[in-house]
Amino acid sequence: MAAGSGTVIWEGYGLYFQSEKFSDPYGLAIAIKHDFGYKGSALYTIYGHLEAIHVERGDIVNGGDVIGLVGETGKTTGPHLHFEVRIGENDFFVTRNPELWLTPPQGWGIIAARIMETNGEPLMKQAVHIRKLSSDQHWSVVTYAGGGVNSDPYYKENMVIGDLPAGNYLITTDYEENSYSIYAEIFPGMVTYLRFVGNQGFYSRPPSTPSSSFIPPDQSQIPSP
Repeated sequence: MAAGSGTVIWEGYGLYFQSEKFSDPYGLAIAIKHDFGYKGSALYTIYGHLEAIHVERGDIVNGGDVIGLVGETGKTTGPHLHFEVRIGENDFFVTRNPELWLTPPQGWGIIAARIMETNGEPLMKQAVHIRKLSSDQHWSVVTYAGGGVNSDPYYKENMVIGDLPAGNYLITTDYEENSYSIYAEIFPGMVTYLRFVGNQGFYSRPPSTPSSSFIPPDQSQIPSP
C-alpha cells in the first residue's frame, strides 16, 4: 500500500539503474514522489521486489491505496517488501532507514542507536539484544553493514528497531569478550536514543546537533546488479 499521497514516478524493472534492466537488484519496483516534503526537500518512498504492479507512471495515489503485490523479483532471498524513504531526490544514495519515518502502532516506540568501537568507528554487523522487563519478551537486531547504508544526519545511527511496546527494557551487547548493558524506557510514539562506545559502554544522552561536517556515503559503494 502507498505510504502516503503522491504521484507514481517509476514502475517496473530498472529503478536502481534508472533504465529498464531486468537485472536491476530491486526487481519490479515502484517509486512515489509525495505531495509533502521534509524541511523543504522532496520526499519519496520505494517499494521493491514486487510480484505484480497495479499502478502506472503518472498515477495519483492516496495513502493506503493498494499499488502492488509482495514478491521476490530482483536480488532477494525470499518474498518480502523492500521499502525505502528517500529525501531530496529519487536516488539510492539518499535513502534513509524507513523505521525512523513510520509512525509506530499506538502505545509502541522505537530505539535508535549509534554502536561504535572504542575509537569511535561504527561497529558493523554487531548484535544487540533487547529484553522487555515486564514480559521477558526478547528482540535481537544487527547494526548496519556499511556500503550503501545512509544514517540520518541527526541520529547518525547504525541501528534501529521499531514497533517496541512502551515500557522498561534491558539492552545488551557483547564487545571484546565483555557484556555491556543499559536500562532504557520506551515511550509511545517516540524515539529512544542510545550510544555505545566500546569499552566505555552505553550512554543515553541525546545526539549532538547536526553540522555541515556531515559527509554523504561514497557513491562508489554500489551494490552488484
